[in-house]
Amino acid sequence: MTDRSKNSTNKSEQTFQAPKNFIVPFILLSLRDLNCHGYKILQQLMDFGFSTIDQGNLYRMLRQLEKDDIVKSEWDTSEAGPAKRIYSLTEAGEKYLKTCVYSLEHYQSMLEQFFSVYTNMFTFPNSRKGKDEEKEI
Repeated sequence: MTDRSKNSTNKSEQTFQAPKNFIVPFILLSLRDLNCHGYKILQQLMDFGFSTIDQGNLYRMLRQLEKDDIVKSEWDTSEAGPAKRIYSLTEAGEKYLKTCVYSLEHYQSMLEQFFSVYTNMFTFPNSRKGKDEEKEI
């Protein structure tokens, strides 16, 4: 068995994964009108449909967003129990969220086109064959 065949897997068995930073706009949207702690953000992400979110990765992302001045945080000691870090969106974060919206709108348009073409392949299964035959003439 070659190294290539050992390392390659059947593409039809792989699960499609969203791009690495796909979750960031959802985090920012969660913080748009509500300052909240990481656990609440995690719950909101699950409400958006993210089924598997590593809590450690979420906190690393939040720390990086804070370093990038996209979010800011403060310690909340008002409640009984341990202090909680409360995250909020900065002005730069608001601008970045708008940039994300424009990008996602573009992706949405691309996805709509993809699904339109994909659906038409099954609605008109012979249409592709006809196009290939036309090219040969």
